Amino acid sequence: MPGHRPEPPGQPQRRRLLLRLGALAGGVGALASAACAAPAPAASSAAPVRRLACDDFDALWSSFAGTFLQPDGRVLDPDTEARVSTSEGQSYALFFALVADDRPRFDRVLQWTRQNLCSGDFAARLPAWQWGRQRDGRWGVLDANAASDADLWLAWTLIEAARLWNAPALATDGRALLARIRAEEVAEVPGLGTMLLPGPQGFVSEDRLQWRFNPSYAPLHVLRGLASADPGGPWTALAEQSARTLAGMAPHGLAPDWATWSVQHSAPLRGRWTADTQQGDTGSYDAIRCYLWAGVAPTDDPLKPALLQGLAGMQRHTRAATLPERLATRAPASADPASVARGTAPPGFTAALQPYLTALGDCAGAQHLAERLAATCASGTRLRYYDHALALFSTGWLQQRWRCDRHGRLQRTPTPSTPRCPTP
Repeated sequence: MPGHRPEPPGQPQRRRLLLRLGALAGGVGALASAACAAPAPAASSAAPVRRLACDDFDALWSSFAGTFLQPDGRVLDPDTEARVSTSEGQSYALFFALVADDRPRFDRVLQWTRQNLCSGDFAARLPAWQWGRQRDGRWGVLDANAASDADLWLAWTLIEAARLWNAPALATDGRALLARIRAEEVAEVPGLGTMLLPGPQGFVSEDRLQWRFNPSYAPLHVLRGLASADPGGPWTALAEQSARTLAGMAPHGLAPDWATWSVQHSAPLRGRWTADTQQGDTGSYDAIRCYLWAGVAPTDDPLKPALLQGLAGMQRHTRAATLPERLATRAPASADPASVARGTAPPGFTAALQPYLTALGDCAGAQHLAERLAATCASGTRLRYYDHALALFSTGWLQQRWRCDRHGRLQRTPTPSTPRCPTP
């Protein structure tokens, strides 16, 4: 189907079908105004017809819900052959609904997620990461393995929703899920320490000498929030690891989609970061979130400067005439950018990088990306699932519809505004 990217050779079947979608979508210009094709009702018969603004969180949420959210609460990706839904999509939709103060949609998404991905009980099992149309035509779980990034987002969002809506039952679900994450998706890695596994199964070699990780799976603000809710848990240690391991995972300031920790026989046991055993040194659809999460991290979090510094290699690529879809993250820093960058990024990447550049104080770069997205948006091309999700995260933050304090507590405001880009 047009725009759908097949899995690269060697990629496990369980991993992110949705993140391989193509780049034929519109975007969000969160620092510049833009208009899209879908009309909204006029305030009165005499008022001019307003068009759906793609740099507005509420308009984007309405569009996302109308395009991907089914009446029963399932987030459907229509661009996949199996018409899949994922734990990622469900957790993201819950967060967007919470930011929008949209309790009815939140409840429908939560109910569908609980019943179809968790066998009706968050205490019983981690959410299956992929659900859709099976080969025999029936609908159900396609891959029962879990995805820890979605699990973290889901647990944190439930706990924050319980606080903001005064709904203790949501916290009960969130804490039940958190207990399962601690038991099944957190491990002590030889020579490395406490780490978040990408899922319960499939990421550690049989001899336990090769451990695969995804650096985009542990947003700092989410880990801070979980540490506040569960002070005895591993969440602060995982937050510190997210900054500490960047030097090895991203030696030239470019995040990879995946990286492998190779344990070496020595006393004491040590290891080293290498290009991933299955995907190599590519930074693309997963890695783009590393820059987004660093950008939206609380300004006063002591780990934020280290995250931004550890990802500084991306800044020069945002100045290129074409934003790259894929980067060779372990190429020498002195290498010609043309030999490092490949392809043309979808518009969601441009959205994701605006908070990153804003946090760096690169106001001109952020404005340039905003204008690029505004032009794409004005063309009327539709947003695909992943682009739409990245745009919602970015736009909501840039409009100050959502923020997190250094303790990971969500702060919402119903009135959008555009932040001043802080120059260094």
